[in-house]
Amino acid sequence: MESGQRKDDDGNIIPRSIINRFTADFKGQNVIDVTLEPAISTNPFFAFEAVVPESGEFTFTWYDDDGDVYDTSKKITVS
Repeated sequence: MESGQRKDDDGNIIPRSIINRFTADFKGQNVIDVTLEPAISTNPFFAFEAVVPESGEFTFTWYDDDGDVYDTSKKITVS
């Protein structure tokens, strides 16, 4: 995450590159969709509650200013 305010060793401004959106889906259904602003911390922490009626898989997706998309999945088991 870069704010666009820092400079590299040669004095050039490092382009802004921040996560601007975070989503979490459970079995294909959206649980949370957050739009992030430039003041977000370098390593943001997200916590949210979700009621899941059965075992399944969460998919977490982060969207970056430069168009990169990062995602990961986590299976959970309801007993």
